[in-house]
Amino acid sequence: MNILFILNGAPYGDERSYNGLRLAGALAKRDEVEVRTFLMGDAASASKGGQKVPAGYYNVETMIHQVASCGEDCVSVCGTCMDARGLQVEELAAGIHRGTLNELADWTEWADQVLVF
Repeated sequence: MNILFILNGAPYGDERSYNGLRLAGALAKRDEVEVRTFLMGDAASASKGGQKVPAGYYNVETMIHQVASCGEDCVSVCGTCMDARGLQVEELAAGIHRGTLNELADWTEWADQVLVF
C-alpha cells in the first residue's frame, strides 16, 4: 500500500505535523507499506536541519529522519513554501529535498491513500 502524508501545520506549537509524523513513522516500519511525506505551508519549517529543542521535547527533524529512512526521495518540501519562509536548499535536513507542486500531483496519483495533517 502507498500512503502519502501532506503536512501543513507548524513543526512546533501545533501538533498536526507532530501527529502526522508519528503515524507516518509507524507506517513506514511496515513491510507492505510505502510512505511519502510532503511538507507545505507552515510545515515547510520542519525541513530545516540542525534543530535544537529543550531536553524532553520532541524534535521533528529526528522524526522526519525516521520517515526518510524509507528510501531516497520520500520526503519533500514545497519549494514555493520554502521561498516564502526564506529557506535555502543548503538548510534542509538530510533526507529532504526541494519539491514542486507537480511532484505532489505525481505522488497523489501514486498513493492509494492521502492523509492530510
